[in-house]
Amino acid sequence: MTDTTSPAVREIGIIMNGVSGRMGYRQHLVRSILAIRDQGGIELPDGSKVTVRPLLVGRSEAKLAEIAAQHGIEDWTTDLDSALADPRWEIYADFLVTKARAAALRKAIAAGKAIYTEKPTAEGVDEALELARLAQEAGVKSGVVHDKLYLPGLQKLKRLIDSGFFGRILSVRGEFGYWVFEGDWQVAQRPSWNYRVADGGGIIVDMFPHWNYVLENLFGEVKSVYAQAEVHISDRWDEKGEHYDADAEDAAYGIFELTGPDGKPIIAQINSSWTTRVDRGELVEFHVDGTHGSAVVGLHKAKIQHRNATPKPVWNPDLVDAHDYDGDWQSVPTNDVFLNGFRQQWEEYLRSYVEGTHYAFDLLAGARGVQLAVSGLESSRTGAKVTLPELSL
Repeated sequence: MTDTTSPAVREIGIIMNGVSGRMGYRQHLVRSILAIRDQGGIELPDGSKVTVRPLLVGRSEAKLAEIAAQHGIEDWTTDLDSALADPRWEIYADFLVTKARAAALRKAIAAGKAIYTEKPTAEGVDEALELARLAQEAGVKSGVVHDKLYLPGLQKLKRLIDSGFFGRILSVRGEFGYWVFEGDWQVAQRPSWNYRVADGGGIIVDMFPHWNYVLENLFGEVKSVYAQAEVHISDRWDEKGEHYDADAEDAAYGIFELTGPDGKPIIAQINSSWTTRVDRGELVEFHVDGTHGSAVVGLHKAKIQHRNATPKPVWNPDLVDAHDYDGDWQSVPTNDVFLNGFRQQWEEYLRSYVEGTHYAFDLLAGARGVQLAVSGLESSRTGAKVTLPELSL
């Protein structure tokens, strides 16, 4: 007799706070949670499945109703407290602006909800550590978005590192950014709060938490930072076309000292800028040099040069150099199917939540990202290199 019993399906209710924002809507709701829902859930090793049911939370009833109707979502509310009190919703996911995040996370932890949140997790290190301690004491699983690690280019880079391709890694150079229009003669493609300190803006707060988890998970623990932050463009225009004075840095130039797996130093230099015009293959690129080989990776592409194929340039400024240096590099094949990075991490977090396994990208990891951002700002203020103490609960 054929067993036609369907595998067990567990539905997990997720409070999604801040889905009317660009990142919360596009990456977390549409490309992650709804994609998981529409494919019928995630299959676990025992053959059972986990699916998701989102509850949209925000301030505007009209926006929430519109999003819900567009995507066939039954549940939405402007009352976060009621949502947190309802046992149907097991996970609280936060995509709010930074200044509003810590208070909402504190409420969710007190309500016993598992946490999945964007970064930075707080505005200061003490507050970020407090959230991590509260989650640990409450026994709730926490997860912090580490989306850059799931980019196809960085997954290729991880594969190169794990294979030993580089030998000993010596240095990393990163270039991130693009030109964000001022908002007067062309509409700015980033929100105006990004450029106001009082609203939690600034590229260091935005990007250094990313660089922390990229560096520590691929190369080594960040031990110190020297950074120079600049407000290159102070005159900007907001979403209503009104002029405002930008006082949050729109560019940051950082040098990070890491400790590699062999205990030797690795030096990383990363430029982050909303005031640069792109002349590279992708909006972010990392150039990694090692004793046995080098690589240049971006969002999707990756190319390598082994020491056996390294040319021997000779410096001669009196002659035009006709050598094709680009031709000395070899493309890394994809050899895999990469999901949307946000969705891939959501699936990993949900599996860890259901199976009760350790999840490394937790609120303590998020606190380390906050620490690097705060230390970068301190370095820029003082003009000195800042050593990062080890954080623990």
